[in-house]
Amino acid sequence: MHIQNLILKEIEDVYDELTPVEKNIADFFLNTKNITDFSAKAIADTLYVSEASLTRFAKKCGYKGFREFIYSLKISVEDAAGNVNEMIQKVTSSYQHILDKNLHLINETQMETLAFSVSKSKRILIYGMGISGIAAQEFKLRLMRLGLLVDAVTDSHLMKISSALVDENHLIIAMSISGKTKELLNGIKIAKEHGAYVVLLTAARNSDLLNCCDEIIPVAAPKNFASGTLISPQFPLLIMLDMFYTYYLRTDYAVKSSIHTKTMSALNINLDEITNEKTNKKE
Repeated sequence: MHIQNLILKEIEDVYDELTPVEKNIADFFLNTKNITDFSAKAIADTLYVSEASLTRFAKKCGYKGFREFIYSLKISVEDAAGNVNEMIQKVTSSYQHILDKNLHLINETQMETLAFSVSKSKRILIYGMGISGIAAQEFKLRLMRLGLLVDAVTDSHLMKISSALVDENHLIIAMSISGKTKELLNGIKIAKEHGAYVVLLTAARNSDLLNCCDEIIPVAAPKNFASGTLISPQFPLLIMLDMFYTYYLRTDYAVKSSIHTKTMSALNINLDEITNEKTNKKE
């Protein structure tokens, strides 16, 4: 299934760029599990489209023509026959596909700009709701361990309040895979109007989002990824955050590493105290 999964990902990646006819073809390959006749004529007749439309569709997916597209798909289906680990391979290839795409989206200039903003800001607020909120909480803890004053805002009401109280000394790191979370978009727009520097991590390719933030850091996510039926929807966010964290830690590494050691030591001390207290009670 690995090759087939990659082909389906290629279709999902270009889906929004397709014409209505081409989307009809895409839906056929995305949703049909068993194809018995791979010929262009049979598929064209089934979908009531022209063979020329099939060719245009294949080229938009990155193939020279429909014959090459269907050849790759047919081989992958044959290779998948009798594979008892099909679902495991499907999950693995999905993770790998997203990882590879995120690697291509990394922009070192953006990493440098964000690192500078993190260093100079007196307070950092990380916005995220739902699944993105989980990633926001996790990133908050990582930045706190480096001695930064940071908080995660995952409630819509608190997001409105905090957005109205920020100024030029604040950095907002917002996360929304879809780029359509109204409460979050309204919040960062207000925060930007109050002078905060706003960075948005999103898979959306909507230039209008720049109206409510200063910087967009793109993350990779296939169509309908937010439903989370196959792999964790916060995975693309965690990849990009890990990459930034590594980049940020690399600058002034000795200082940041020392702070990290102190915060982790404090956690270990508290853990030792709890353990000793429980031991003493048992005795």
